[in-house]
Amino acid sequence: MNSKQKTIRNEVTLSGVGLHTGNKVTMTFKPAPINYGYAFVRIDLEGEPKIEASAEYVINTQRGTNLEKRGVFVNTSEHVLAAVVALGIDNICIEINAPEPPIMDGSSKHFIEALEKAGIVEQEADRIEYIVKDIISYKDEESGSEIILMPADEFQITTMVDFGTKVLGTQNATLESLSDFKNEIADARTFSFLHELEMLLDNNLIQGGDLNNAIVYVDKEISKETMDKLKKAFNKENLTVKANGILDNLTLRWANEAARHKLLDVIGDLALVGTRIRGKVIANKPGHMVNTVFAKKLQKIIKQEKRNNVPTYDLNQPPLMDIHQIMNILPHRPPFLLIDRILELSDSHVVGMKNVTMNEPFFQGHFPDAPVMPGVLQVEAMAQCGGVLVLNTVPDPENYLTYFMKMDKVKFKQKVLPGDTLIFRAELISPIRRGICHMQACGYANGKLVVEAELMAQIARKP
Repeated sequence: MNSKQKTIRNEVTLSGVGLHTGNKVTMTFKPAPINYGYAFVRIDLEGEPKIEASAEYVINTQRGTNLEKRGVFVNTSEHVLAAVVALGIDNICIEINAPEPPIMDGSSKHFIEALEKAGIVEQEADRIEYIVKDIISYKDEESGSEIILMPADEFQITTMVDFGTKVLGTQNATLESLSDFKNEIADARTFSFLHELEMLLDNNLIQGGDLNNAIVYVDKEISKETMDKLKKAFNKENLTVKANGILDNLTLRWANEAARHKLLDVIGDLALVGTRIRGKVIANKPGHMVNTVFAKKLQKIIKQEKRNNVPTYDLNQPPLMDIHQIMNILPHRPPFLLIDRILELSDSHVVGMKNVTMNEPFFQGHFPDAPVMPGVLQVEAMAQCGGVLVLNTVPDPENYLTYFMKMDKVKFKQKVLPGDTLIFRAELISPIRRGICHMQACGYANGKLVVEAELMAQIARKP
């Protein structure tokens, strides 16, 4: 049985400073509708542009996972996203008035606390989950970093880190269930090595860093010049290196806190796949680069499998709507009524069917001696399915007409010939608002995907 999608019950706001800018940042978590996913909204910019948390928008992975869409940036997204994933939230709007979330204490702890305070509620739509059936892997030959994803009963992660330094050594961390994240992983703070810190200081970065939101491992001798820079950066009169090789007197929360934080990063970065994962991740020497490259690969695999996963329906069963019931909803009439049955209908999806016969009038001219169903009519048939979906939301559909607004990413994969049975499935990309239906639609015949498109249509009252 499918679990339901979840969002937060109430808005919740927290403030802090950005790790690299040092500027004050206010971030508000807001409830979001079904199928919204995760998105950042830059309320400090004109038009309040939205950046979806998607691997396709990763622009670089220097000092964090940084997203960019149409010139709008959100940096260091991983700690926030890890908290959202761990709490089982599927849809959330993250409003932010700066290009990076507040660093807080360098972990996900404060984000977990804020989201739990907001409360989590179920929504009236099934959760979409990618069930891993085969091993998927990616290896960066230069660094030796590798991620393997294999079948498992739930989302599990193991990280193995080895930085080749005596001060840190080799560490492992494992999360058997996301329900353990709050107690086992959320408090693990980000960390840096001294040689990395020197580079950041020289480039006038980590303006919001202090010794309370990052663990600094001293992997080399500190010169007086470097020590002076560190004192100034962290506003400290005295700094020392403790016996465990950590700068100043920060107490580790776990001996393997670094490996736990790397595990946290893996969860946050894989959130960019855009789909919940049921499988076990084994990450050897993970980092934001290899994490996000793997996320892009997995995202592509999921999309391809979804396209190739032809749904099956028992056409011998009575339909949800026959042609007469369809005509009670749609204003279309023969020869331009291009669906014969509705097989499924919910608030967020519709499945329709068309029997393609040689009697179709368009075959007379398209083409004589080589009949092929025109692609534009395949798109029109999918749109009519969407029309049933959106007209089902009004009490008097007979008083409305449907109009195309937009079609995008239209692809024709196979020819549709006389004798084919077309099955159309359309799912909402975003909730229906003001009679506007934005959907992803696919058409199948003979066990293959034949057509797909993103469609947008609007209903309007008859004049």
